[in-house]
Amino acid sequence: MSPSRTIDLNADVGEATEPDAVEAERGLLGLVTSAHVACGGHAGNEDTMTATVGAALDRGVRVGAHPSYPDTEGFGRRPMDIDRDELRRALSEQLRALAGVCAKAGTEIASVKPHGALYGEVAKGGAIYLVLRAVMAAECPRDTTLVLPSGCPAMAAALRDGVPALEEGFCDRAYRSDGGLVERSEPGAVLGDPEEAAGQALSLARGAICASDGTILTLWVDTLCIHGDSPGAVAIATAVRRVLEDSGIEVLAPAPA
Repeated sequence: MSPSRTIDLNADVGEATEPDAVEAERGLLGLVTSAHVACGGHAGNEDTMTATVGAALDRGVRVGAHPSYPDTEGFGRRPMDIDRDELRRALSEQLRALAGVCAKAGTEIASVKPHGALYGEVAKGGAIYLVLRAVMAAECPRDTTLVLPSGCPAMAAALRDGVPALEEGFCDRAYRSDGGLVERSEPGAVLGDPEEAAGQALSLARGAICASDGTILTLWVDTLCIHGDSPGAVAIATAVRRVLEDSGIEVLAPAPA
C-alpha cells in the first residue's frame, strides 16, 4: 500500500556543548530526515559544524542551515534592534561558514531555517525577510528552500518572490489560537511527553491541531520540527516516527526544489 502522504522530520542541531547533549543530538540524527545546523549566530563554530554535518551525512540526513541574530548570550531568542547592513553581514558570515564546511564534506546547504527571534521576524514577511532572502540568494544554491511557520505572511512573500519554501509545524511546542507558539516562559509551552508530542505530530500531518485554549487550527505542514534541546528529544522523535509510519505517513526528506 502506498503511503497516504510524505512528510519531512527535522531537528535543530549543532547547538550542544555538553557530552550528554551532543549524544542526544546524534541520536536525533538517526531518526530525522533533515537537520538544521547552528552556524555561529546563537551557537556553533567550525568544529561543531564539521562534526554535526559529518554525523548527518553518515546517517543519510539532509543538511540545512540554522542562522540567527548574532546573539550567543541570549541564544538567539531575544529580538534585536540591529542595523540591516550589520544583520546582512552576520547572516552572510553564518551561511558562508556552513557552506564551506558542507563543501569539504561533499554536500551543499539544502534549506535555511532561521532560529529563535529571527524566525519570528522573518515570518512576518517584512524587512527582515528581505534581508534573509538577499543573503540566501548570494550565499546558497539556487534551489535552497526557506523553512517558515505554516501559514505565516512570509509564505505569501516567498511565493511572490519565487523562493522555494517549506511550511513547518512543531511536534514539541504548544500553539496559540492565532497559530503562533506559546511563549517558552509560559506553563505547558514545551511538550515533554513523547506520546503527547507524537499525537500533535500526527494531527499536524493530517492538517489540523488543537491550540492551548481548545481552538482548532487548520495548518498545512511540509516538515515537522523536534527541537534538539527539548527534554527527551530522542524519545519524542522515536514516538513521532512510530505514530506517523503506523498511520501510513512516510517520513522522507523533501525532494530538491
